[in-house]
Amino acid sequence: MTPFFNQTWDKAALLSRVGRIDQLAGIRLVEALEGKARGCRLLDVWTGSGLRFQVNADRALDLTFCEFQGIPVAWYSPAGEVHPSFYEPEGFGWLRSFTGGLLTTCGLDQFGVPSEDESQSFGLHGRISNTPADSLSQRSYWDGETYRLEISAVIRQAALFRENLVLRRKITTSLGASRIQIEDTVTNEGFEATPHMILYHFNLGFPLVSEYSRLQLNTQETLPRDEEALRGLAEWDRFQPPTPGYREQVFIHRPIPDPSGKATVAFHNPRLGLCVRWQYSTASLPYLMEWKMMGMGAYVVGVEPANCNGLGGRATTRMKGELPILQPGESRTYQIDFEVMPTKEGMEAAHEPDGD
Repeated sequence: MTPFFNQTWDKAALLSRVGRIDQLAGIRLVEALEGKARGCRLLDVWTGSGLRFQVNADRALDLTFCEFQGIPVAWYSPAGEVHPSFYEPEGFGWLRSFTGGLLTTCGLDQFGVPSEDESQSFGLHGRISNTPADSLSQRSYWDGETYRLEISAVIRQAALFRENLVLRRKITTSLGASRIQIEDTVTNEGFEATPHMILYHFNLGFPLVSEYSRLQLNTQETLPRDEEALRGLAEWDRFQPPTPGYREQVFIHRPIPDPSGKATVAFHNPRLGLCVRWQYSTASLPYLMEWKMMGMGAYVVGVEPANCNGLGGRATTRMKGELPILQPGESRTYQIDFEVMPTKEGMEAAHEPDGD
């Protein structure tokens, strides 16, 4: 049975009301034709609940555009949608192709600031998000009474005499759902032990982000990245209007898992009546980085599960003895459930006077 428009429907009842099921939910493959995005394979996904999002097959199957019931959820950088051919791997060149969007994947053997490690140079946040996908597959099918929407692909980060890391990604949702499931498996297909760092850079923007927004999680520890973050440590979970001269603040959290081993992280705006939520295993992703950027035109909150505390880059992570390693043939699996939902409390608050 499928919850849909305040009712619960069975498959037969739904199919009797439409000529094609993609009237309600589906996946459409399109190609960008203009500007720096030209040539990108984009998959538009809609579920019928009001959730719509886009997946960029030429950018590691990352999620770009996202809205819920007409409300934008994701933040876009000034660079916008950029084809990977424009990627600048050195130093901070990554920022010139950083779309933002709902999810930018950082890794697979480096994230954080540029780094020099074992005679190699690593740019900001690694290469994987600028790598096109192979073996792209999209499926829309009935699984009993559930109509599933599924996208999968293989993304390989490799070079002769260097790493040979393979990311197998599957993105799943369903008719009537407001949830996206991301399931990744990273395998070392080389014959040498290889560092493996990964960070899921979720980016939230206006109107979800505002001075009324709050970030909620149970955390055993919250550390500031630097002195700038230390000044804002007492207000890591609260936000403000766009502020001239604002300098980014980054906080490093250690979420407390529930009895099933999962962390739950929520970001909500009661005035807007909207909440987003993440659930994932802290065994595989023990750290959560929070990027709080309240600047003019750079107004964004990053919620970033990670497999290590690697913001200082690969060399620093190695020196601390915290660099994850994949042995030849070894795999690591990560699963993140992302959900968007209205909040009754928020809808009520949206109609209350400001009191000023």
